[in-house]
Amino acid sequence: MTSASSETTTLLVTGGAGFIGANFVLQAVRDGKRVVNLDKLTYAGNLDTLASIENSDRHIFVQGDIGDRELVARLLKLHRPDAIVNFAAESHVDRSIDGPAAFVETNVVGTLGLLECARDYWRELDGAAGMAFRFLHVSTDEVYGSLGADGKFTEQTPYAPNSPYSASKAASDHLVRAFHHTYGLPVLTTNCSNNYGPYQFPEKLIPLIVQKALAGEALPVYGDGLNIRDWLYVGDHCTAIQRVLEAGRVGETYNVGGNAERENIVVVKTICALLDARRPLPDGRKRESLITFVKDRPGHDRRYAIDSSKLQDELGWRPSQTFESGIEQTIDWYLSNQTWSDRVLDGSYRMERLGS
Repeated sequence: MTSASSETTTLLVTGGAGFIGANFVLQAVRDGKRVVNLDKLTYAGNLDTLASIENSDRHIFVQGDIGDRELVARLLKLHRPDAIVNFAAESHVDRSIDGPAAFVETNVVGTLGLLECARDYWRELDGAAGMAFRFLHVSTDEVYGSLGADGKFTEQTPYAPNSPYSASKAASDHLVRAFHHTYGLPVLTTNCSNNYGPYQFPEKLIPLIVQKALAGEALPVYGDGLNIRDWLYVGDHCTAIQRVLEAGRVGETYNVGGNAERENIVVVKTICALLDARRPLPDGRKRESLITFVKDRPGHDRRYAIDSSKLQDELGWRPSQTFESGIEQTIDWYLSNQTWSDRVLDGSYRMERLGS
């Protein structure tokens, strides 16, 4: 995708200081794109993640809310982006159980405001720019609900969200679809499986277990630990989004998965083994002995699995990382970047149980 008036592609990325958004921004700037990064900087937004491009003339950071229509309209008019990539979302299931209203406000009302601004901006673009413009909405496989022992989610799977978080994301997905069918807005939607990798906020399973295991603390595992997720390395997810942005069919949804189904308990034991090999506990204990099963969270979906064949067949994308290679890279990143984690944990989150 190339701007009609410039050789450099300009993207408006929302939520670009969060985990997946920041990884995407870093990748996009590295690839030579110009990024206008709009992020509210809630608890999960972290400018430390973007420190390497702080002084880049291809990265413009703006603190603000996607629901601030005046701000969004001004940014669109000023920077004339070729595409909008919407990562902005409240994203943690446990937090949505404790406080669902914030999820509706950001994920539904905020997305609606962003869509209306995008529609109005797109309508004013000239022929070539209007034809090239895209609005890409990043969503989750959780909108599909829970799977049994067999099968995978496809783009035709009916929506059946089971948490306030996934219900709010389902609503935003429907709004994106509606703006295409009602107004003609050239939209694309991606629904991804569970991401992991560098810069992930430590309320999520993998970084939470890493931090607690490094400290020699109890490792909480919900229920029986047999809930299954399809794990997707964040760098592969970002590459998939870029590919959909470049070549996806307007109005279509593309599922993005890592082809890496693992039970939660297997993930935790894998982390324990990798850390034992790299940084043994001073007392010689094996970290697997720290695993503690805790009461399951309400509405905990049993299994997610993504069928990415549409993305692979149509656009030629494949995940570059297996779970084994991706989790090793992730562990090594956290071991080499403890300062980043320490600064995150200096904030309001203290690795406490949420959504109980």
